[in-house]
Amino acid sequence: MGKQSNGPEIAATRTISFTTVVDLSWPIHPGIPLWPGDPAIEFQVMTNLDADGYFMRRFSMGEHSATHMNAPSSFYPDGLSVDQYAPESLVAPAAVIDGRRLASSDADCTLGVDDVHAWEKEHGPVPQGSILLLYTGWQDNWSQTKAYLGGDVPGALHFPGFGQDAARYLLEERGVLGLGIDTHGVDGGQNRTFSINKLVLQQPRMVLENLCNLHQLPPTGATLVIGLPRLEGGSGAPVAVLAFVP
Repeated sequence: MGKQSNGPEIAATRTISFTTVVDLSWPIHPGIPLWPGDPAIEFQVMTNLDADGYFMRRFSMGEHSATHMNAPSSFYPDGLSVDQYAPESLVAPAAVIDGRRLASSDADCTLGVDDVHAWEKEHGPVPQGSILLLYTGWQDNWSQTKAYLGGDVPGALHFPGFGQDAARYLLEERGVLGLGIDTHGVDGGQNRTFSINKLVLQQPRMVLENLCNLHQLPPTGATLVIGLPRLEGGSGAPVAVLAFVP
């Protein structure tokens, strides 16, 4: 992967019209589901109102916990870090595929090209320059780590994700800026190689994981705004993702 400096290509002009703003990010606290082996989320009170006149905590967490974005440097030594994404690339239209029917019958299902084609027959082609979000309904398991991850060993987890052919089709034929999902990984729990992440981030584009409230979004028409902390050299970062819904 060659050195990149500006992140995904973005449209020169945009207009956002909306009636509703939907928060797609989970609150961060020590009890959220964590990828096996990832650092614990910790909060420590540093000052308090009575003694210091103001309240402040310090916190620590892994770069790929909570609702988060993965950067190419996760897998490529010369890949972009999160602080190198152009601000304009963090505002993009969203397309949402409802995959609940598949996920409800098979926790290890992955989105296939046929599933994308079926969606396109109803809603038209996936818009170029959009971020494709897969709504699996997995957010309903968020409060139960075992149910959300489907296991406790990487490579032996059980949750839905994207299939290789579908991801390649979306990237190459539809020109999406990235993929997002309401599970702990676009790869799915049974993918031991992170092949979907690698495919998307090699471009380089973007990956959003552990999203929520995707049921409040229309199939097309919403605009995502990704609040990204500029962690210098970061392989990823927790994000605040808002959807502006017309």
